[in-house]
Amino acid sequence: MDKLHYFADSISLLSLPEKFTYPFHYTPHPLCVAAAGEVGRYLEAKGEWQEELRKGKMFGVLIVRTGEGKVGYLAAFSGILAGKNQHAYFVPPVYDVQEPDGFFRIEEEQISGINRRIEELQEEERYKDCKRRLADETIFAEQVLDEMRCRMKAAKAERDRQRSTATLGDPEWLIRESQFQKAELKRQKQYWKNRLASLQAEIEAYDMEIERLRTERKTRSAALQQWLFKQFRMLNALGEEQDLCDLFKDTVQKTPPAGAGECAAPKLLQYAYRNGWQPLAMAEFWWGDSPKNEIRRHGYYYPACKGKCGPILKHMLQGLDVEENPLETDVHRDAELEIVYEDESLLVVNKPAGMLSVPGKSDVDSVYQRVRRMYPGATGPMVVHRLDMATSGLMLVAKTKEVHQNLQAQFKNRTVCKRYVAWLDGIVEEKEGHLELPLRPDPEDRPRQVVDVVHGKPAVTDYRVLRYGGCKGGLRTTPTVVSFVPKTGRTHQLRVHSAHPLGLNAPIVGDELYGKKADRLYLHAEYLGFTHPVSGVYMEVEKEAGFDDLL
Repeated sequence: MDKLHYFADSISLLSLPEKFTYPFHYTPHPLCVAAAGEVGRYLEAKGEWQEELRKGKMFGVLIVRTGEGKVGYLAAFSGILAGKNQHAYFVPPVYDVQEPDGFFRIEEEQISGINRRIEELQEEERYKDCKRRLADETIFAEQVLDEMRCRMKAAKAERDRQRSTATLGDPEWLIRESQFQKAELKRQKQYWKNRLASLQAEIEAYDMEIERLRTERKTRSAALQQWLFKQFRMLNALGEEQDLCDLFKDTVQKTPPAGAGECAAPKLLQYAYRNGWQPLAMAEFWWGDSPKNEIRRHGYYYPACKGKCGPILKHMLQGLDVEENPLETDVHRDAELEIVYEDESLLVVNKPAGMLSVPGKSDVDSVYQRVRRMYPGATGPMVVHRLDMATSGLMLVAKTKEVHQNLQAQFKNRTVCKRYVAWLDGIVEEKEGHLELPLRPDPEDRPRQVVDVVHGKPAVTDYRVLRYGGCKGGLRTTPTVVSFVPKTGRTHQLRVHSAHPLGLNAPIVGDELYGKKADRLYLHAEYLGFTHPVSGVYMEVEKEAGFDDLL
């Protein structure tokens, strides 16, 4: 079957995109939505794949234009599907690690052979018997020597008694007895030392061979991984080619992560470039159940991961006219920053959704830059705490270093009360509750967070349902409006606690990381309660979200 698919339904009413998709923050183009729909129908018809598909997998589509001007789409999956990395309907991998006669499979089998040999040595009966005997005889030797020491101590006490009485025995005999017992203890010590050393030497011979094999395995595995990364020679629209080692050498980790180059997006672009087709738009979507720790929803579109795909796509998109990163578009540059409360010591501002709290890597305006311009004489860092760029609401700003330190201490001691209001995409049955889902960053896809009960940091949220129902854009929806009171301040805490199946299982509307993108993230910090650092008066500041009229 040809890898290039033409749409089953007419696309004459759909205009072509003006620029290629910015893969890390996008709204899927209608052509991508149509292509994803056709891929979904294909997957639904593959009965033999259903059990595996239910476990969840990322798929991608790429709209292309051929040299003859025809428009079609390519489809791909991340990693392996049904035990294979090649299927007729989908584009092939950039490099086929499953090629049976290829160097990778041959060397991989050699490394597997080393693993088997290590296991055989560890399970060899002679090795295990020597370890058992060494442990048992070490204990027995200590018991024998301890008993001898006890007898020697008792004999010495008896000799001392005899020396102290009038009926003193033969003093020479007492000396000889003492010397004999000391010599016997020394002989026993040497006997057991030699006996245990013999067992230890035999064990060490096994251990040295096992360690040698482990070192060989590590060396060959690292060399094979480097060799594999160099086989992934990624193209871009300019016809330039770079391998994964080159693409990741300037990153923090310096080397590519495992699985780099095997995601859907790089596969799609590589195949298009190989065939001389022009990429027009791209989207990736999840199919099946969510993984245990991550948050993925069936049929939802997701941005490309930054850990594995960031450096790769940065290279592969060169030569394409790509959409601007919306996060670097300064939509609030000309808008005034609303001040909700102000006195000589501090102020509370209402941060609009889409504005940074503090400066980022790009030259995009932030709350910090605004207040620094407004109060050039202020001392200290000013911004006391942060809100996500997509979140709107109340932020505390200190005008002096001392006030800043006092307010930060209140946050650290968790004496500041924060309340948020959110519009959730789904029905939350329990009217109120307490959520505890520990969180940690996803190192391969920052700033995404994952739930991790072993390595995550505690994250605690109280919630209360305010009301149900509403409409937006003329369409009836079934949202739940909730009030959140976070007891901890983890990154994306409310977003993950809302979306995760073990949480409320209803993502915040507009949350493109954990739910569906909308015109904004419907999360607003509406209330702050804190002790004024100067007056000592408990302050309460409130600002309504302003999106209730949509409900």
